[in-house]
This record gives sequence, structure tokens and C-alpha cells, in this order.
Amino acid sequence: MNGRRDWHELISQPVYAGTITEKDVWIPMRDGIRLASDIHRPDAEGKYPALVAFQPFGKRHEELAGTFPPQARPSHLWDGTLEGGNTQYLVSRGYVHVIVDARGTGSSDGEYDSLMGAGGGSEGKDSYDVIEWVAAQPWCDGNVGMVGVSYLAAAQVIAAAQQPPHLKAIFAEGGHYDAYELVYQGGIMWLFLRAVLEGHGGDSSLAVKNPKSFMMKTLARGTFERLIQERLTDPDVRNYPNFHQILCYPESHPLWLDYVLNPVDGEFYWGEGKPDDRFSKIKIPAHFGVQFGRGWAVDGTIKAYLGVQGPKRLVLRPYPPMQERPFHQFHDEIIRWYDHWLKGVDTGVMDGPPIQVFVHGVDAWRYENEWPLARTKWTKFFLRSRHRLLPEPEPFDSQSVPPDGFYQAPLTVTDAAASVSYISPAFQEDTEAIGPCALYLHASIDTDDTNWMVGVYDVGIDGKRSPLSTGWLKASHREIDETKSVPWEPYHPHRRAVPVAPGEIVLYPIRIYPISNVFRKGHCIQLEIKSVEAPGDINPLMPPESLHLNSARATTHKLYRDRDFQSYLLLPIIPRER
Repeated sequence: MNGRRDWHELISQPVYAGTITEKDVWIPMRDGIRLASDIHRPDAEGKYPALVAFQPFGKRHEELAGTFPPQARPSHLWDGTLEGGNTQYLVSRGYVHVIVDARGTGSSDGEYDSLMGAGGGSEGKDSYDVIEWVAAQPWCDGNVGMVGVSYLAAAQVIAAAQQPPHLKAIFAEGGHYDAYELVYQGGIMWLFLRAVLEGHGGDSSLAVKNPKSFMMKTLARGTFERLIQERLTDPDVRNYPNFHQILCYPESHPLWLDYVLNPVDGEFYWGEGKPDDRFSKIKIPAHFGVQFGRGWAVDGTIKAYLGVQGPKRLVLRPYPPMQERPFHQFHDEIIRWYDHWLKGVDTGVMDGPPIQVFVHGVDAWRYENEWPLARTKWTKFFLRSRHRLLPEPEPFDSQSVPPDGFYQAPLTVTDAAASVSYISPAFQEDTEAIGPCALYLHASIDTDDTNWMVGVYDVGIDGKRSPLSTGWLKASHREIDETKSVPWEPYHPHRRAVPVAPGEIVLYPIRIYPISNVFRKGHCIQLEIKSVEAPGDINPLMPPESLHLNSARATTHKLYRDRDFQSYLLLPIIPRER
């Protein structure tokens, strides 16, 4: 490291053996509401930098992090809400760990109205007030950072966009920064947030007191009832019994109801501003990290990194997708970051290229200066007859090579998920692919909507396939914004649903989340396309209820890949260094 000692020797060591804990400390907000906090600080005289964990799961629940052994998915004891960090580790390194209950949650006053930027927009203002209050306390030296994963990472971005003067840096790991895409991926509803809001699948729920629907509170009764009826006309929703009950009895599930009622992006999801606008307001040092496997989180983390305006770092970590809970990983990196920016210690954290990417297949790290990589060779793999993926397009028309296809009956009458797959010839040499991907699919359906669910796999010599990435697009959300799209990343605004004309051949540009993989010599690329997820399709390493709302339309799908309708997978191939 340029003649320096190893950075592990440079960062703060565990010199503070004792911890002073003050529980139920009230922090006043600008509107008179009080937020409850627990404050853990070194048992020694002096002033220290502080790390704030702003969360809605209950600080008393977070106390479990000090006694409960970390669990990995798919353990049923994995609880995604234990996200605030290892208090003993942080305090022993000379930091104050401040754990705060968000408005209307845990022991705090007020009414809950905002989650990851959606809804009423109180998170940003409250975070600002918390940070400035913490900085003014006699035990704080005026330097404040934030800590925590997932929701707590999103809270850091929301807080930093408010530009509180004493927030000096953030370390956001595994966050969800786009509230719409957290619930609707490619316009297709993802059910995970329901588990968080209501406590399913091992996850504890938000610790919300007296939960109320934001939509029910803010809309005129007639408008609210009209939205209910509109959603009941959607066959996907109507044929999912749980949603039918929610819409018939909206008071029964008030938090999840708000997301069911908002299937397109818009004002509800922008309570704290649009994600891109938030990123551009962040001027302080920002460290972003995420593990491959949750494509939307990887994609969102990269967008956050590219959007912020201050000193920054990005780490794209290896699979599996979820950190252990209680969160305890990467704490040496957290201390290295904050020692540099809050304590003024030159830990070398800004040395070298700003982007670290783990490459699967060879299990190696790459150190890069830009994203996408400047040397990328964007390569088309064309869908061809006999389920092949080839570098050359089809020379014949559809009369000679009719479309492939599959019929999908609703899962109310079958457990089978139909699909079509395409596979490349075996690579003749190791082939590296790092970056975003896209599928350009020409297809027709005999209904007015369907789901396109795409998987990309590395198939080994033994036939075993390893998942690399996914892509989703609801057919009625196919519109793209040309001004924000590039070939490898089509941008869907999801501002409205436009029914498909049955039988019409339509081009569907489908965004596929970034990959980082070396296809070893003899391996193949496989592309799989389907419209529903069967129970056996769910990755057990993902969070609870990581399935999508399936299409309830009985649909015949025809996939065209002839001379006139060329369908192809666009991959980011990185040329070999010769």
C-alpha cells in the first residue's frame, strides 16, 4: 500500500473496554414530536464522533444484536430487521453509537408516515434534526456519520440529501434507494416488502404504533374507493386471495395497502424526492457497498454511487445476496472509512481506484475507475432456432423459422411454470462479463398483458447452472424514456400501464441487472424466459417472500427471432489482456 503499513493496523483499535448506555433519551424534532433513542458511548472522559442508526424496527429489538448469534439465510432465525450494527465493536473503537426509533415507531412519538422515501416524507427532516442534536451533545465532538444496512442504508442517503451541516460522511451498505422498485420490479409486484411491513417468513415487522394508510388519510373518500375498485379489476390482483381481502377490508392491512394501490411510479414514492434528485444533493464522502444476488439492490447502489457529488467509493461484493443478521460484517471497513473522515486519520481509504468489483467464476477482485468499464465490448448474443444463443443474427424470415413459444396457465389451475431457454455454444476460452445487460425481445401475446421474467445463468461442463442475474418487465410497462436510455440499460419510467394489442409483435427492451462473472472455458451462457414463478423457483438465500405477483391471465407467448425481428441478449464482454 505505497509503503504504508497494512490498513488494519492504521484504524482505531479496541481500546475502550467499557460502555456507558443511556436509554430512552428523547430527541426533539422541529414540529415538537420527540424521537426515542438509546445512546452507547465509551466509558471514558472526552468527546467522540457519533454514528447514528436511524431505524423503524424498535431500538429495544435492536438490543438483541448484542446477545444473539448472527444467522445467515436460509435460516428461519434470520431476522432482516437487526440492521443497526455491532455496538460493542463501534464503541470500543471510540465512537458513540446512537440508535433512534423513527417517527411513530418503537418508543417514539408521532405518527408513522414514511418508508425509504415513500409516503409523507418525514424521514429526511427527522434525520436532519437527529444529526444536529447529536452533534451538539457534550459527549460528541461535532462529527457525525451513520451506520446500518438495508433500510438503514436508505435512511443514510435520505438524511445526506437534506445536507445537515454536521453529517460528515455516510457508509451505506446493501440499501434500497428507489422505493418504487423495492415493490415493483419492472412493474411486477415483489412481495418481500409485505414481509417487512407485516412480519412474515421470519422477519420482524416495522414496530409501527397505530398503523394507518397514508392513502386513506390523504385522499378524498371517493378517490380512495375508486382506486380500490380499479385494483380489483386487475386479474393478477383479484386472483391473489390475500390482496382480494386487503382491498375488501382496507383497514386490515393499512401499510401494505398503500403499495397495492400504487402500481405505477409517482408522487407516493417521491415523498423525499426522486432518487436521482436525492443522489445529486449529496456532497459529503459516501461509501456504497452491496452483495451480488439482489440485482435491484446492486443496480440501485451503482446509481447512488454514480449520482453523489462528493468523494466516494463503491464495493460490489460476492454472492450470496444477504448479509447475516444481526448485522456485524464489514465493520473494519466502516471504521477505516470513519477514522479517515471523522477522526482525520489517514487510513489510505481513498488510495487506488474507487471501484472494487468481485468477479465470480475466478473469485478475484477487480479495481476499476469507472462504471460501466470503459473497455467493455458490448456483445449481442442472438436468439436463434433450436434454442441457441449465437453471435450471428438469423438470416431467414419468420416463414422459414417460425417463433418459439410457451403457453402459461394461471397458477390457480397448475403448479407448472412454462419457459423457453436458449444456450450458447461452449466458450473456447475464459470470457469475462462485467456490467449491466439487456434483452431485446420481439414477442406477441394473445392477451392484453403478461409478465416477462428473465434469468441469465452460467452453465458448467457438468451441466450445473449458476444464477448470474435477472430481469423483469410487465408487458404493459414496456414504454421507455429514450432520453434516459442507453442500449445496455433501457430506462422504463413506469408512469403508466399501456395494454398490449393481442397478436401484435412488440419489442420489449428488458433491463437485466449487472453481472460480474468469468465464463470458464467449456462453460455456456443460458437465457431463460417465463411469465410466472412457481414455489420451487424461489432462491432460499433471498429474504422472506422473495416472489413476484404472477400473471393470472391464461396467455400464449410467441418469441420471434428471425431476420425481420431480431431478438438478442446484450452482454458486457471485457476483452482479455493479451
